[in-house]
Amino acid sequence: MPGASHVRVALVDLPGERRAALARLLEADGRIRVVALADPMALPAGLDGLIVHAEAIDAAQWPQLAVTLPTVAISQPGRHDDLLPAVEAGVLSHVVDPLANVELLSKLLRRIIDDRFQQQMTVRDRDRLEVLNEQLQSHLTTLRTDLQAGGQIQRRLQPQPERELNGITGDYWMAPSLYLSGDFLDYQAYGERYVLFCFADVAGHGASSAFVTVLLKALFQRWLSRWNARLPENLPARWLARLNRELLDTGVGKHAAIVVGIIDVERRILYYSLGAQMPMPILADDDGVRLLEGEGPPVGLFPDIEYPAWQCALPERFRLWLCSDGVFDCLPGADMEARLAVLREHIGASSSISELKASLALSDALPDDLTFLTLSGFNMPGDRDNG
Repeated sequence: MPGASHVRVALVDLPGERRAALARLLEADGRIRVVALADPMALPAGLDGLIVHAEAIDAAQWPQLAVTLPTVAISQPGRHDDLLPAVEAGVLSHVVDPLANVELLSKLLRRIIDDRFQQQMTVRDRDRLEVLNEQLQSHLTTLRTDLQAGGQIQRRLQPQPERELNGITGDYWMAPSLYLSGDFLDYQAYGERYVLFCFADVAGHGASSAFVTVLLKALFQRWLSRWNARLPENLPARWLARLNRELLDTGVGKHAAIVVGIIDVERRILYYSLGAQMPMPILADDDGVRLLEGEGPPVGLFPDIEYPAWQCALPERFRLWLCSDGVFDCLPGADMEARLAVLREHIGASSSISELKASLALSDALPDDLTFLTLSGFNMPGDRDNG
């Protein structure tokens, strides 16, 4: 065995001075302990290898010895033919005239014992890896099932697509890069005058980011239920500040780019606040396509942040586009500005999300979560009343 101070071997030979002399010579350096015997079928336990004299056994016994232990066949000078049955049985290590070649015999014996040990270790490692692989496959199957279930729950938390709310039509398309998405969106009517929406891109991928989207849904629902419809122009900024504190307090180490907005249908004004949203919200109307103004830090990174409040008068017919940053992976261009210009061109030529998807020629395999949200009115061409 590798690293062992000595090995224990059986010397199978006819009794006599030849066997005794070879045993003494093998044990001389203290690294080999020899058990001398004449019957190869009566081997004691605990052996590491065998030395078998061709004269001491029948040819029919070699096949069994070849698979029992690492074996060296020995023979007398001029008796090479005695070794043929051993070689045919698979015993490939042999020494002629062992008394004159004790050092060679000793090294050869230890070498084949080491080789057998390594083979056994390889087999054990392979068997262990097969067991671990089976366990891993089982865990992956369970994880995949859990993620698929999580994806279904996440989709159930999303609003109804192509939904008409107080004259505003909301529609979206969401494609996670894996089973779960780190993107979040929601839009809801408040009374008969307002439409509130939230669009967020949580940093990272997978389950941890998806859990944050569930938190966003719960907070959005809770804060909306507590709003008294006063000061709508201040609500988005106030919500972002509260959300920033919530994410920091959870300690999950997640931050998000986000937009929160309120459309006052009666006054035709959009009130909104931004948390590092990229790309910026894009407004398309009869006069063209433009980016909304504004800025603000991401939520969940810095404490005690106050977010600016922005507003925009809405024309008679408009479509507000919100895209997660995964869209940049689908656009040509040497830098972000070039890709943003391409995106504006595509949006200017698209009257719906399905047209935008077609113009971008999106594939099924996406490197990042990708989400589109549109809010359109008032009587924008292509809107459909599903209320």
